[in-house]
Parts: sequence; C-alpha cells; structure tokens
Amino acid sequence: MASNRLAEETSPYLLLHKENPVHWFAWGPEAFQEAEATGKPILLSIGYTACHWCHVMNKESFADADTAALMNDLYVNVKVDREERPDIDQLYQSAAQMMGYQGGWPLTMFLTARGEPFFAGGYFPNEERFGQPPFKRVLEDVSRKFREQGDVVTNDAARISEVLGQQWTRDLRGPFDPRLLDVLSVHVAQRFDVFYGGLTGAPKFPNVPLIEVLWRGFQRTGAPQFPQLVQTTLDTMCLSGIYDHIGGGFHRYTVDERWLVPHFEKMLYDNALMVELLATISQHNRAPLYRARIDETVNWVLREMMVGDAFASAIDADVNGEEGAYYIWTEAEIDATLMGTFAQRFKDVYQVRAEGNFNGRTILMRTGPFPYPLPEADEALLKRQRELLLAARQQTRTAPLRDDKVLADCNGMMIAALTHAGTAFPNPAWVQAAAKAFAFVVKAMGEGDRLHHSWRDGRRGHAGFAEDYAQMARAALALWEATGEKHYLDHAKKWALVLNEHFWDGQFGGYCQTPDDGAPLLHRVRTVFDQASMSANGTMIGVLTRLGLATGETGYRERAGGIVNAFAGQLGQSFLAMGSYLNGLETLMAGLQIVIVGPKDSAKTHELISAVMGRSLPNRLMMVVAPDETLPETHPAFGKKMENGQPTAYVCQHQNCSAPISNAVTLSQVLQLPPRPPQSTRPQ
Repeated sequence: MASNRLAEETSPYLLLHKENPVHWFAWGPEAFQEAEATGKPILLSIGYTACHWCHVMNKESFADADTAALMNDLYVNVKVDREERPDIDQLYQSAAQMMGYQGGWPLTMFLTARGEPFFAGGYFPNEERFGQPPFKRVLEDVSRKFREQGDVVTNDAARISEVLGQQWTRDLRGPFDPRLLDVLSVHVAQRFDVFYGGLTGAPKFPNVPLIEVLWRGFQRTGAPQFPQLVQTTLDTMCLSGIYDHIGGGFHRYTVDERWLVPHFEKMLYDNALMVELLATISQHNRAPLYRARIDETVNWVLREMMVGDAFASAIDADVNGEEGAYYIWTEAEIDATLMGTFAQRFKDVYQVRAEGNFNGRTILMRTGPFPYPLPEADEALLKRQRELLLAARQQTRTAPLRDDKVLADCNGMMIAALTHAGTAFPNPAWVQAAAKAFAFVVKAMGEGDRLHHSWRDGRRGHAGFAEDYAQMARAALALWEATGEKHYLDHAKKWALVLNEHFWDGQFGGYCQTPDDGAPLLHRVRTVFDQASMSANGTMIGVLTRLGLATGETGYRERAGGIVNAFAGQLGQSFLAMGSYLNGLETLMAGLQIVIVGPKDSAKTHELISAVMGRSLPNRLMMVVAPDETLPETHPAFGKKMENGQPTAYVCQHQNCSAPISNAVTLSQVLQLPPRPPQSTRPQ
C-alpha cells in the first residue's frame, strides 16, 4: 500500500516531510522498482534543512492534500537531502544546468524509471506568480507529455544522459605552464569588486578558496593589489549583515552586492573556511577585527553546534516560515533590552533606525561612520550590550531548526580550522576541541579504513565520498602538525590510500566522487570544481604534497601531480571554479617544510614552534623531530642534528634545506614574507 516512507530516515530534512500526504520514497532501489512496475515517471525533489525556498514549497505544495494527491497519482515521489547525498545532488544539478535551468535548491527533477532526467525545474509556486507556472500545472503537463509522447521523452532522456555521462568521463588533461599561476591570480583579481570585495555582482558568497588565491598571489609577488582586495572583502564581510554580530558566525550569502542582506542560514563549512582564512591573514596583519570575528565564531560553534564532541551541519534560515526572524530587531526591542546601558550608542554604531533596513526591522551591521575598533571603553560597552541581546534572543525567541547530523567532510573542515586558529594565537582549548571531534568521527563514522559520510542518533549514513576522505585527511595532518602525535599522520596516509585504491580514475586521472565498490548511480561524477565547499581533487593536491613532505615518499607528490595534470585543460575557461585546485597547485610547486630538531618538552623547541606559527605560511608543513629520531633517507632533512646541543630549525624547499637556525627571532625573520598590508579598517 502506498504511503510516506520517510519516518524511518535519520536526516532532519527528510523527517520534516514525514507527515506530508505525499507518498515519499527515500532514494533507493524500491523507488525505481515502483516506477518500473507502475510505468510512472519519478519526481525527484532535492533540498536541505536550511533552505528557505525548500520550506516554502513544502508548506505550499507538499503539505497540501490536493497537490499531494496529484503527485501520488501521477508520479513515484523521491525526496533527497543534498547534504546527505551530495553525489545525487551533483549529478542532477549538472543535468539541470545542461537542460537550461540554472540549478540551486529546491531542485525538482523528472526522471524515467532508469533515473534519466527529462525535465528540470526548481521552486514552483502553488499559484501562478511572476510568470512562473503553478506546480499543479507543471505536474499535469509533464505527466501528459510522458504518457502521450513516450518515445520522444525516452529518446530525449537517453540523449541527455549520454551527454551528461560525457561531462564526467571526458579527457580534461591539457598542457600546463607553471607561470599560469600568476596569470590566473591576476584574472581572479580582475573579477573582484574593488568597492565591496568578493566576486562582482549579486548574490555574494564568501568563496574562500578564491580569496586565498589572492592572498597567495600577494605572498608570491608582493603586489599590493592582492591584499587590498582581500582586506576589502574580509573587512566588509566582518562588519556587514552577512555576519551575526550578536551570536557570532557568518550566514551563507547575501542577496546584494554590499554584503548587507543575508540569506540567514548558517552552514558549518562556511564558518570553518572563514575561521581558517581569517586566522591565516591575522598571522600576517594582526588585525583586531579578524581576531575578534574568529573568537566570536568559534565561541558560536562550541556553544550552538556541538553534537557530542562533533559538530552539526547547519542552522536554518527560517522560524515559523519567516526568514531571519531570529536575527533581526526593531528599535523598540533594542531600547527595551538595552535600557540603562546607553542604548543610543549601540544604535548609532549598529545603524538601528525606527524604519529599519529589512522589512521594517534592522539587520545589525557596523558599516557606518564609526571606525573599528572604537576606544577600549566603547568596545567594552558594546560587548556587554551584545551579550544582553544574545541572552534576550535565546530566552524570548524561538530558535531556528538545527540540522544536527554530523557530516565527515564538514567536520574535517572545522577540525582543521580550529587546529589552525588554536595554534596561531595560541588557544590550546580549540586544538583540544578539534582533537575530540576527530576522535568522534573516527569512532562513530569509521569502519576499518573506510568512512561513512553522515551520522545521526547513533546511526551511520551513506558510505563516504571523496570529499570526506580528503577533508578528514587534511584535518589529520593539521592535528599531526599541531600535536606531533603519529596516529594522526597514520590516519592521513590510510585515507589517502583508500582514495587511491577505490576513487582514482585509471583512465584520465583524478578522484571520482564515489568509490568503485559503491552503489552505482546513473553516472560516476569526477570533478575539480569547488561547489559549496572545496573539491576533493583540489584539496588532495595539497594533502598529498604535505604527505610527501612529511614522509619523504615521492609517490605522494607524483599522485598530486597526476591530479594537476588530470584537470589542467579546464584552467583556461573555468578557473573561477577551481580555487582549491590553484591553491593546492601552489603548495605542490612551492611547499615549504620547517623541520625542528629538539626535545618536544623543551622551552627552546617551543620558541621555534611559536616563531613558525606566528607567520602566515599557507604552503607550510612543520614537523618536530626528537634528537634521537631518524628521518627517512629520502627526506631532505635526513641526518640533520641539533646545533651546539640546542633545538634547531631547518627550512626546506625543493629538497634543499637552509643552514641550521637555533634562534627563534632569526627563524621568524627567515620566514618573513612581503611587507604587511595596511591595518584593517572599516570599508568606505
């Protein structure tokens, strides 16, 4: 008997639809068998918990009895959480774009019983609006075409599927010139908004890998245009509405070019990438604004995103169907909450007005005439006022839904970010939190050498994707560098081996998103493009390079070079989607290894470590070697000893090492990069 089958799922997004009158299937063979048996097409709906328009379509259509009856009569209906199944989402987003739809969420796809797409769309309103047809009409029209023009639909679907398959299996190799790195960095800079930062136009996403491309361009060349664009971007983001000034953390994107009006969802991966990037820049310019945002964002993560020792994936944008309701304020609410604390000062700094700036209320921001930071007494007052507003928000408002599933790749990103920030400032508690999260993922989501992608309520989800192994390997290397504990290095090596054995494309190179022993989809995706977060292939160039530096084994570097070659033919036309690839490429070309030989409990050793951690060195790998430890003969620091019985550092690059350095100040000077950009200020 037909029914809604989502009650047994663990995904919070799927569970939001368990009471729908729609007879939802989760993705799986049962749905396709049902489509084959009944002769109905499949309606595939892909979304995620924090998606505003997904909630709108759920309320308008999926919860509506008449619409659901039409769906049940005409289709086999399948619901997918795109965070839980990024492989399905990637496949059909690409198909939608190929069919003329720009993509995004919710994604509404119509498939044959073989999973071949033949019609694509997104959010459909329940009644005609802004030229969009109502969803019921779409359901009827697509079904009619499927029934009455079956041969045409079948042929079109087969053709679309064939072209889609060619997208993932074509040869993307091409000639590569190392000088392209500087050229493409300039091309990226030319696409950035000189007034507000970020890629020109709206909407605006953080796009951290591309900001890092610019930062690395500065470090290579010293050209002042690069740090100016980085500073403009980060200053504006840190002071504008995309940042939650009360609770900490960055929203996913803004709908305008000035970073003022956000889409209010908060994603773990965005905040991980922002914390790590801000820490990297702070190591160079010591900007108090960036340090404050790191502290506040990490505090938010540790306060609101913990699931056991790991981290939840996202927080919704909506409360009771109203987007941003949790985060925006009326002037009267500010006055009442801050009564007796010089509320007018807060309203002036955060631009609170009676008329508001968003639907009659105010999105808080610090982009007005006041510089950052204000005098110490003013900042102390503002901090106390923000604490009062946070307490009021938590006590009097309904919090948005938290998607508490644990994702291996997103946790890997936050583990790396906490480790990097915790060693840069330093803050041992952040490194400890990262280590606990790492242990959680290994225990709860590991199975032998393999990983699962998701976990919730004690249940593991789908088998791990390439991104899970790549980000957890990167996290393992960060913790190994920070703690010196060998088991982290062993995990990184183990996960790299799984990728090589089960994900590598033997014909053209590069890692596929899914393993060779996984449940097959219509096509097996192989991509280098960054999506919402960094691509596995781009990430693994840097991971493999660092593994090669750490172990002295040349095979890692060769595999990293294999990834570079596998996608080099895409650089000319697609570089804006290849930020992590470009950053990994620079690490491969200019990886810098700092080897410190000395007792790990020596104060002098820690002085040398602090000198390294105090510099912004994105290509860095640091390792501490005990005096009696022997490195492999293939390692450039093989045979290096302490100088005059003192802990000693060696800076190695391209298999050559510097003279011994036993003074921390000298080491810091050796690692000095181009002159610092001006101190961070408010955007003009």
